[in-house]
Amino acid sequence: MVLSKQVVRWRISKKIVELQTQNPNTYNNILKNATQNPSASRRSISSEASPSPLMIIMKLEILVKLTHEIGNICEYILNDIGVQLMILVDDAGEEWPVIGHAPWNGCNLADFVMPFFLFIVGMAIALALKVISELSLMVSCRRLFTYPDKLTYGVDMKMIRWCGILQRIALAYLVVALVEIMTRCSVPKDLSPAGKLSVFKLYIWHWIFAACVLSVYLAMLYGIYVPDWHFRVQNTDSRDFGKVLTVACSARGKLDPPCNAVGYIDRKLLGINHMYPHPAWKRSKACTMSSPHEGPFRSDAPSWCWAPFEPEGILSSISAILSTIIGLHLGHVLVHIKEHRSRLQYWAVPGLGLVVIGITLHFTNAIPLNKQLYTLSYVCVTSGAAALVFSALYIMVDIWNIRFPFLPLEWIGMNAMLVYVMAAEGIFAGFINGWYYDDPHNTLVGWIQKHIFINVWHSRRVGTLLYVILAEMLFWGIVAGLLHRFSIYWKL
Repeated sequence: MVLSKQVVRWRISKKIVELQTQNPNTYNNILKNATQNPSASRRSISSEASPSPLMIIMKLEILVKLTHEIGNICEYILNDIGVQLMILVDDAGEEWPVIGHAPWNGCNLADFVMPFFLFIVGMAIALALKVISELSLMVSCRRLFTYPDKLTYGVDMKMIRWCGILQRIALAYLVVALVEIMTRCSVPKDLSPAGKLSVFKLYIWHWIFAACVLSVYLAMLYGIYVPDWHFRVQNTDSRDFGKVLTVACSARGKLDPPCNAVGYIDRKLLGINHMYPHPAWKRSKACTMSSPHEGPFRSDAPSWCWAPFEPEGILSSISAILSTIIGLHLGHVLVHIKEHRSRLQYWAVPGLGLVVIGITLHFTNAIPLNKQLYTLSYVCVTSGAAALVFSALYIMVDIWNIRFPFLPLEWIGMNAMLVYVMAAEGIFAGFINGWYYDDPHNTLVGWIQKHIFINVWHSRRVGTLLYVILAEMLFWGIVAGLLHRFSIYWKL
């Protein structure tokens, strides 16, 4: 097992204590020099031909201090917020529509999960490139690409879904990491930014790239002509099962469910059989009287209600790169700006501005908030919200030093992949449900949910919500804390 960061810090600290005791003058001189020029300290660890053990230990101490200083704890907490939201959405979203994804236009709690993850990826790229090689970053990205979207036994290649959450994260990771690596030579090695827009100016090529991404996305979204299209109904519950239905479009620039360019590109490039068969639009008012809940389709429901749609498709994933670039900017601020006040200005002001721009675009009907299409207004609102949430966490954790209430979040953030697979993907619950008494539906999980939560509160909605919060989210917080206690982490 690879040594954890906590174990490495403990060993380094032990050596440092010995140095402080045996030779305090040398310790203070080296510490002073490294602190005054941290960028040079980072580079010299790998550039010196044969550095002395003393210099290695002292410079590692500086890196540990800098790594802790630049908000890793806040990043862990924000990462866990995304994981916890995913668990809440998957297990309580059906009973609480305001928690689940919006059927089409709009932005519910679930719609913040994906942008938060992409935002964190951007921050991680900025921080990681200060202490690891470009090759390590690319290997991590490759591992994300090869991670399965759904853990099932047997795959029907005719109906396999090519896109997914991790594929989108990997794409954004790859593209933004390449941009960061390829433009590093244009950024001064020793940065002394001055002026209100100094960090923006230092990374001007990143913003030029973001402008190009946005231009391509908008040009394709509003410029591609969408003709009429047809599909075969695969849902066995439909009275039209097996029939070929036609959807009339013949339009350009529409952002409605059947005739948008995002779906058209995915149908052409991915194939309609390889798209998500249960899109959120099935809960829209046009499809069901039970909206925003799921329910039987209306008798006059349009044909596209039965059609698949890919929420993590090709064109929308291009737009999702913008969320990662905005997160990358916050990471650059963490690295280059040292004063708390200046950092918060670089985060909170753009974050608030993005939220205002996104809400304005939505309510003026210019560009609606839409997670399925990953519209510009959606990018602005969710990325701005992520910046504001991170700023709030930074104030409470790093400035006010309020860490105890956030420890479960920090622990889960350190083991986010384990919690994602076991809880969000339902692997652990599936294993427990595999053991039942007399009847397959009489499982331990079902018994706890029914008798301890739903029956006690006499409400399926309240009982389900409390079950998810206490028996899943809090449970995995405790498990992650125990794993952290023994320095056990599951990472790519």
